[in-house]
Amino acid sequence: RAKARSRSSRAGLQFPVGRIHRLLRRGNYAERIGAGAPVYLAAVLEYLTAEILELAGNASRDNKKTRIIPRHLQLAIRNDE
Repeated sequence: RAKARSRSSRAGLQFPVGRIHRLLRRGNYAERIGAGAPVYLAAVLEYLTAEILELAGNASRDNKKTRIIPRHLQLAIRNDE
């Protein structure tokens, strides 16, 4: 029997596919949740998070700071419109 592998690692993601699936099931969004839905949602959330963190990192560097603070996140989101 092969070593157990998480759905996140199978999809090449950092975000937890299993947890998102559980939350979709428990959240009364629909009777049934397809197997691909949590994978797709995890991928979208991961992409958006990476995008915002990238911009926030740039904002923190512009302010000569080495740590991202909430203000940097706000600047990143505001300036990305």
